[in-house]
Amino acid sequence: MQCSVCHNEVASPSAAFCNHCGAPLSAAAPDVPPAQPAYPPPPGVTSAGLSPNAAAAISYVTIIPAILFLILEPYNKMPLVRFHSFQSIGLAVLWFALWFVVMVLGMFVAFIPGVRTIFFVFPMLNFVVSILMFILWLVAIIKASQGEWFKLPIIGDFALKQAQS
Repeated sequence: MQCSVCHNEVASPSAAFCNHCGAPLSAAAPDVPPAQPAYPPPPGVTSAGLSPNAAAAISYVTIIPAILFLILEPYNKMPLVRFHSFQSIGLAVLWFALWFVVMVLGMFVAFIPGVRTIFFVFPMLNFVVSILMFILWLVAIIKASQGEWFKLPIIGDFALKQAQS
């Protein structure tokens, strides 16, 4: 038995619906227009992967997606994704360097006699630096998700050179 809509062979002659297109099977005359399927056919796949804006924003989550986007084939060809990946890596390195400098200075001050009274300044300084870096990180994610080439002061120039090469 053949389906009157898609003209494919139906597996079971006692089936009520076509197992290929889902059209109801009936003993209607061949000159009757075929019935529409009970559900629309699935849409075709138009693209695979992430959009450049989404990949650029995800590159800021940690340095792992940034490194992966610089290695994986479709993303390492997109200038926006390359730029934000390099900028994300630079931002992470800057954040770690600032944290390290504040911690080392705090440890040196802790061992100086008579200066221990200002020891509480370094945890506060670390907190302020962390909050500022977090805000900068959020702004970079938002700008990347909007597709903007938002350049951070020093890191942005380096990232732009790397993305263009």
